Formats: sequence, structure tokens, C-alpha cells
Amino acid sequence: MHHSKKLINSVGSCVDDALDGLIACNVGIQLLQGHRVVIRSDLKNVRGKVAVLSGGGSGHEPAHAGYIGVGMLSGAIAGDVFTSPPPRSISAAIRIMLRAGAAGVLLIVKNYTGDRLNFGLALEEAKAEGIDVEMVIVADDCAFTTQKKAGRRGLCGTVLIHKMAGTMSEMGMPLSEIVEKLNAALCKLGTMGICLSPCSVPGSEPTFNLEADELELGLGIHGEAGIERIKMMSADEIVQKMIDHMTDPSNESHLNLEAGDHIVLIVNNLGGLSCLELNIVAKSAVKYLERKEVIIERAYIGSLMTSLEMGGTSLTLMHVDNEQLKLLDSRTSAPGWPNAGRHRLVRRCKILSAPFLEPEISDTAPESGPFVEKAQSVLDKISITLLQMEEKLNELDREAGDGDCGVTHARAAEAIKNLRTSNAVPGNGYQLLLCLGRITRDQMGGSSGALYSISLMAAAQCLKDNNNPTAWAAAMSSGIEALKRYGGAEPGDRTMVSPAS
Repeated sequence: MHHSKKLINSVGSCVDDALDGLIACNVGIQLLQGHRVVIRSDLKNVRGKVAVLSGGGSGHEPAHAGYIGVGMLSGAIAGDVFTSPPPRSISAAIRIMLRAGAAGVLLIVKNYTGDRLNFGLALEEAKAEGIDVEMVIVADDCAFTTQKKAGRRGLCGTVLIHKMAGTMSEMGMPLSEIVEKLNAALCKLGTMGICLSPCSVPGSEPTFNLEADELELGLGIHGEAGIERIKMMSADEIVQKMIDHMTDPSNESHLNLEAGDHIVLIVNNLGGLSCLELNIVAKSAVKYLERKEVIIERAYIGSLMTSLEMGGTSLTLMHVDNEQLKLLDSRTSAPGWPNAGRHRLVRRCKILSAPFLEPEISDTAPESGPFVEKAQSVLDKISITLLQMEEKLNELDREAGDGDCGVTHARAAEAIKNLRTSNAVPGNGYQLLLCLGRITRDQMGGSSGALYSISLMAAAQCLKDNNNPTAWAAAMSSGIEALKRYGGAEPGDRTMVSPAS
């Protein structure tokens, strides 16, 4: 049996070790003795306010313990990986909040059978003892076109409910009012996920298999099956497919979305997507929503609710009004909440005009004379030789590198040919070397382009006032010193510095 590699101490201790690490690095949270219950360190500040608790199986970090703090959760109960926490620990968390003087307890639960049963049992036990406790169930999955018996699954939209509930608690709202406002928000919340690669519970095989050219659309955060397996496509196409499915009126779990609607957007990393890919997905989502004339009031990007190392992303959309935006914008000390901008995304160009990088050259007319004729002859020889040696240089480079040395030099040769045929060869050494330095910088690419450009630019400075042989000798020395200074090579290292020295 093949088990995925995990950076853990042991399978049995991984959840406890992870909680210990979170607590060790965040002074605002503490562990409840004998339980996998993480609570705020400043419990005295819960007195007179509604305590907000959440939790579920581990493996979704930073959910849920990462969202504990002022203005968010009062505590979180963790189970084993992808396993609902035991009712005993949930009951302990409720009672510790009651002991701290909380004015009621709110349980925020994702819609999974185990979570509903275990949190529900703890709730009923608490109510039987006269404790004022209520439960809000988050079911934001927009994947299934027909409603399932168990209902829609709870996904990343849960984090927005955490945030609004925590803020309302800090404002001193009563439990009944918080529940009413959250239930209203839940009706306007939707999430959709896509997966490129599976995750694996520590000590186990991957939860499912995907072919190299496949994606799974609409899967759950525990690796539950999605609604469709499709072939790989571009980020733009994937995002469009996700949003179209989420908002398709024929889909019984869809989210209504029309032009002019005000929403918040979450672009969530399911665990194994690179930051580069996540930003591409975010760009695709923002552009597509803007084309649909939807107003994006806030955008949150990052790992908000993961599925271990699953390679994938989910998009969450929630309709918001000004009151809900204030709840989301309110400050929180929770370490997992993204420090996002508190401003609407605006449809305008965010590109600053770049400064002009090239030096001003007054004489723009084609030049002639002995220097230009000689320079043209040398440049012809250089470009012809480099083009003839393209494959030979590639072959040599394949023995020690990535095999593109000839290609990069050929690009420089073509640019030099264009300079030559356009009669744009400058009439003095200073401008010629600057020109060649810009060509190798912009057209050649790679390390070679940078090295040639550095050398030529440094050499040019010695020819600014003189174009005589002594100045050219000094220019050669200056160029070599620049190569040594920035490239780190010395004569004898078998680099371009050796033959040039």
C-alpha cells in the first residue's frame, strides 16, 4: 500500500501536535485540559456576550482553531482528521463558556452528518440543563443540481459566517438576533470547488484517483465525489465553468446572481495549489464576475478552508449589504483571517505608467563614417557566426545545462541583424555599446543576456568622452570586472570571463 509522505511525528499524534504548534505561536489562544478544544486566552472578555463555537474534523486548517480571536470564534473543537469531534469535548467547550459568564452559546456547524449529530447531541444536553445555546448549520455547496437527502454540504462559506457571528457577539447582540441575521446570510451564500489532485489522510492512501489530464468538479472538502470529471482546461475556462454552474437557475442548489449584485468573493486554496496558480484563479474570477457586471465589494484570497494537501480551489460568493460589510470589515485578532483590503474592487486600470528606461540620444539620423562602417562589418560577422553555430552551442549546452545556449545567442544575432539592416548603428563607441547592451538585455534573455548586458553597459562608461584605443582597452577591462563582480566568476573558472581576461 502506498502512503503519501507527511511531515509529521506520528499518525496518532498529528492532530495534537498541530494544535500545540498553533497555540505555541499564538498567545491569544489556549488549550482546554483533556480535550482537543482551543479557546481564547482572554475568556474574561466573553462575559456578557454570546460565545461563538465551531469545529469539525482536522485537516481543514486554518479552520477552525485559526479563527479564534476577538471578533471571531470564542473557541473551536477539533476531531481526528476528517472526523467529527466527540460530543463530550463539545459539551466541555459549551460549559467553559458558561463558566466564563457568556450570555448564551452559538454553535456554527458545517452540514455533515457526523458534525450535525455530535454537535446536536451536545446542544440537546446543554438545553436540558437550561443553557441558552443555538446552532446554525452552514450548507453552501452549489455542486448538486438536485437536492440530496442530506442537503448541501458545508464548505468555505462557513468562514464568512464565523466572522459575522464573532463581530455581532463583540457588539453585544443577543443570541436570537445573531441567529436570525446569520440565517438570512446563509440564504445568499454559495461555494463551488474544483480539484486537480487528491489528498490523503495521514497513514492512508489518497482518498481517490484522478488521471493526469482530469479535473473533478464539485467535490467536498473530505474528498467526497464531485458531480463531474472533466478534461484539463485553462484557468479562465475552469473559473467560468464553476461560476456558471453555481449560478445556473436549473441547478437546485444554485446561487442567484445578476448584474448589479453586490457580493464578496473568496478564492480559497484547498491545500496544495501554488500561490502563483491561486492568483491566476483570482484574476480569472474577478474578470469574469466583472464581465457579468457584478460588484465585488471584497475579495479574500488564500488558504481559508483546506483539505490537507488537495490540489484545488474553491470559489465562494455571498450577497452582502452595508451592514454585513461592516461585520466583515471589523477587526479581529484571529490568526487565520485574511488581512484583506476594506474597499470595493473597482473597474479601472491599475497599471502605473512606466518611466522611460533608455538614455536620450540626440542624433537620430542614420550615421556614416569609418567607425560606423567598421562597426557594421564586425556586427555582420558576429550575427552570421552566432546563427551558424546555433545548434552546435545547443549541443554543447545540453551536456552541462538546459540546451538553449544556441537559441539565446541566435535571438541576439537576429536583433543585431535588425539593427544593422535598419541603418541604426550608432556613430560612436559609447552609444554602440549601450545599444548592444539593451539588445542583449531585452532580446536575448536568460543568464547570458544579463551577463552580456552588464558587461556592455559597464564598458560603455569608459567611452563616454573618448573613442580612442586606450579608452577601448579600459572599456574591455571595465566590462570584465563587471562580469566578475555580478556573476561571481574569476579567470580559470571556465566561464566567459576566462577567454575575455
